[in-house]
Amino acid sequence: MRPLIFSAAIFAASVAAQAENTYTATATSDVEKARATAKTLSPTSNVKGKAFDRLAIIWLENTDYDMALGDPNLAWLAKRGVTLSNYHAVTHPSQPNYIASIGGDYFGMQHDDFTQVDKNVSTIIDLLEDKGISWGEYQEDMPYSGFEGIAYVNQKNGKNDYVRKHNPAVSYNANAGLIDRLAVTKNLTKFYEDLENETLPQWMFITPNMTSDGHDTDVSVSGTWTRTFLEPLLSDKRFMQNTLVIITFDENETYSIQNRILAILIGDAVPADLVGTTDDSYYNHYSEIATAEANWDLHTLGRFDVGANVFRFVAEKTGDTVRPWSADVPLADMFFNYSYAGPLNDEGGNKRYPAPNLVDAADLHNRTILPSIKEAWRGSSAPVYYTSGLATPDGQHPPEGYAPSE
Repeated sequence: MRPLIFSAAIFAASVAAQAENTYTATATSDVEKARATAKTLSPTSNVKGKAFDRLAIIWLENTDYDMALGDPNLAWLAKRGVTLSNYHAVTHPSQPNYIASIGGDYFGMQHDDFTQVDKNVSTIIDLLEDKGISWGEYQEDMPYSGFEGIAYVNQKNGKNDYVRKHNPAVSYNANAGLIDRLAVTKNLTKFYEDLENETLPQWMFITPNMTSDGHDTDVSVSGTWTRTFLEPLLSDKRFMQNTLVIITFDENETYSIQNRILAILIGDAVPADLVGTTDDSYYNHYSEIATAEANWDLHTLGRFDVGANVFRFVAEKTGDTVRPWSADVPLADMFFNYSYAGPLNDEGGNKRYPAPNLVDAADLHNRTILPSIKEAWRGSSAPVYYTSGLATPDGQHPPEGYAPSE
């Protein structure tokens, strides 16, 4: 029996190792076959936070700040929350911003192609699981839980309604290689099942499809979708349980201006005296990670999350300091419109993954780097360009050694 058990263990390990490539087929027959056996999970937890107990992140697409705030439905939501008027994307096009939103960097990416980030690169998911905090993704029109294909077309009109590039977790092999992590990456319909069953996770990333998010339409469509989705939830006690919702965009539309985007904080975790106000502090997509870290006393990734500003009302409860941009290059001269070089950049330049900064930022806050990240990267000769500073680079002002090829 021992050889049989040993073989089974090897087989199980092999399946787990290949999980990131198992569910990529997009043909209708392959999708139907996989859907029949796809694993779906809805783990729950109740880890109290300092400012909120649940975080829901909703991303829309490709809209300039003024255009977004001028949409009547987004303006309606803004009046019921806090408008972040100085929030920035980190580059163009879409996918690198999604990559950055959970990994603390976009690693030079400047495209929307099928991408698999190396397995030794961690994300906020590792930080959440380390503290026992449940998480999940809800992706509109995703054909089944854990689908890893580049897109799934609407079976009636042939449109690419779901796209992998808008699903941040699945692009990281540290997530896509684990069946139980794939099992909480689900279709948006599962959100309503989890709401009904009171099995929503504490951290969630919600992505509308390419029509609903405004990518293939416009901001009036994305604004309508967002208000239609959120308005009933704002008074639903199954969802509003000290909940903070972040509504924002992946990037702006006009590449010739600064990549500033609208962001709105809303939900019953927002203090009543801040409803209808504006916060003009500097934030970017890394602030979403830093805010979760501060709220739940998570470890850090050792990347740009370490120095990012925590949203002000949260920082006031966590003891974090919200700092103004202070760098050799003034914020007015930072456009965040194209990427520096890196391993995910297909136009040349330094192709090496930078290592996390393993020195804890004791001068800034008391959060330390996740021990497993320290273990994985200890002794690495890879260059390090992360600090505890607020300023982050762009293609015009790249990290040392990562200038993009001309």
